Amino acid sequence: MYKFKPILKTLVWGTENWVLSGVHGNESVVAEGPEAGRTLNDIYGGEFPLLIKFIDAHDDLSIQVHPDDELAKARHGCNGKTEMWYVIGSDNGHLLSGFSKEITKEEYKAKVDDGTITDALSRYEIAEGDVFFLPAGRIHAIGGGSHIAEIQQTSDITYRIYDYKRPGLDGKPRELHTELAVDAIDWSVRQDYRTHYEHKQNAGIEIVKCPYFTTDLYDLTEEVKVSLSENSPFLVVICFEGEGSVNGTNIKAGEAALIMKDEAEAIFSPSGTMKLLTSRIE
Repeated sequence: MYKFKPILKTLVWGTENWVLSGVHGNESVVAEGPEAGRTLNDIYGGEFPLLIKFIDAHDDLSIQVHPDDELAKARHGCNGKTEMWYVIGSDNGHLLSGFSKEITKEEYKAKVDDGTITDALSRYEIAEGDVFFLPAGRIHAIGGGSHIAEIQQTSDITYRIYDYKRPGLDGKPRELHTELAVDAIDWSVRQDYRTHYEHKQNAGIEIVKCPYFTTDLYDLTEEVKVSLSENSPFLVVICFEGEGSVNGTNIKAGEAALIMKDEAEAIFSPSGTMKLLTSRIE
């Protein structure tokens, strides 16, 4: 099992902790053990397919959208970005996900220009345990007061649509991609963008399954053994509350670990209580 050094980023709206990243120029480095200093991509044998972040939003993030693989490869030569959010905590936080009503491309541009684009988006007051799946193309934003675990494709491509006319950390307006976003946006409207699931204790709960990752939730007060999927080369373990051990190695809230397939199983042992997310590809 591998643990990695965190990659901390300070942004105009708060902070991001990239706990597992194969993004070029931001590759996670093994923190301890005989392979300390090696990168995640070295361990994996190529670009690691998932990017795992903890997001602490003190202020609202920009309204944004991510292109799908086809558009991202055509325009930028990289992967698109499908992602998910798991709400770790909320201080009167909220999330925006998807359109709340049908609008035309012309109405979209006008709403961006006059600062009313949020009026056309579905807004959710959030609490710990809320889950949102964000396929590429879904317009979205994280609101201030939100503490989020984010699991996504390995890609750093974002189209920033609207940013509240605020300056960046350098005092200059951040670049907007309002026009580029038009071809990336999924214009459909859904009644509910939240992901619903039934909570269980001391058992894995599948909360998201898509072509890019499958994510399970574990709320633990006792030891649980998990067999690694024969179809996946790895299992990512993300601790977001409490502490304990994974395969005998200590882990605590805010940390992630990587188990490669040759370990065959994962043993989660809480010290009191421990909450985990696991994610894999299949």
